[in-house]
Amino acid sequence: QILYLKPPWTLANLLKCYKKHWMAVFGHIVPRSLFSTVECLYTHLCTGKTVDSSTAGILLQESKKLLHAFSSRSDYNGVLPQAYAEVNKLYQTLTEVRGALVRSDSEQDLSEDIMVLSENAVCEKMEAMAPNFQNSEEKKLHPSFHVAQENKHQEIWSVLEGVWNTMNLYSIEMFQKLDPNAVTAKSSFEEAFLGLQKLLAAVNGIREGISR
Repeated sequence: QILYLKPPWTLANLLKCYKKHWMAVFGHIVPRSLFSTVECLYTHLCTGKTVDSSTAGILLQESKKLLHAFSSRSDYNGVLPQAYAEVNKLYQTLTEVRGALVRSDSEQDLSEDIMVLSENAVCEKMEAMAPNFQNSEEKKLHPSFHVAQENKHQEIWSVLEGVWNTMNLYSIEMFQKLDPNAVTAKSSFEEAFLGLQKLLAAVNGIREGISR
């Protein structure tokens, strides 16, 4: 009945409508805290940002969360369960593909290690006969080995960054629930580590209190 943007709606228009009428309309149907989910989806899907596989996984999980929340009101003539099933299917496919890539990388790393060990054994045997040849071969092997190691480090860092962004997203949502006026910002790894230690101590205290 209230048309902020007229149909037919694109995804961007739909999320803009959510943002515009969240407090007055949608916040009365689903938990208001899900506004962070709408913001997350809009930021990554409607602003031209590049989405990597880690972020795609987060966005699919956030979409499932939003659809699940609206399912408590209605199935919307069967459209909502169908949409949820499709999103869940995409998430499962992404998880399987990422798992396969990790396994493939592990197998590749193993084969590279075996190859390097074999080449080192050959070089050791040839050392007495041709020292100069060994030195030239080492110069050829080391750059490729370092490149492989660097790529592996970048992949690990990408995964950790995805986990870190997710943790920040949920921590911001949690602190906003505790204090809506709280100003939150992405902390450093050191600050987060200290914060997690304090949180762990507090949770342990609560658990001990409950057990007593």
